[in-house]
Amino acid sequence: MSIENKPSKATLNQWHKDPNNWKWGMFYFNKKDKRIFPPKKVSMLGWTVNFANPLSVLVFFGAIVLAIVVSILCKQR
Repeated sequence: MSIENKPSKATLNQWHKDPNNWKWGMFYFNKKDKRIFPPKKVSMLGWTVNFANPLSVLVFFGAIVLAIVVSILCKQR
């Protein structure tokens, strides 16, 4: 994404505050937002996954698979 296409801070804040971008009040889903990890609804709590971004979903499930594989490997020792 080039600098010209980056949304402004005001636009990012508007997207974040829009309840239509939060499915069931906790899952962030915004196709216009290209960030992989936007801030959570309460931004002091860290980041969440933008489930509208396919790369975000891939990273999310990749982390889950990695955690499962590590858990299985640790139990085998």
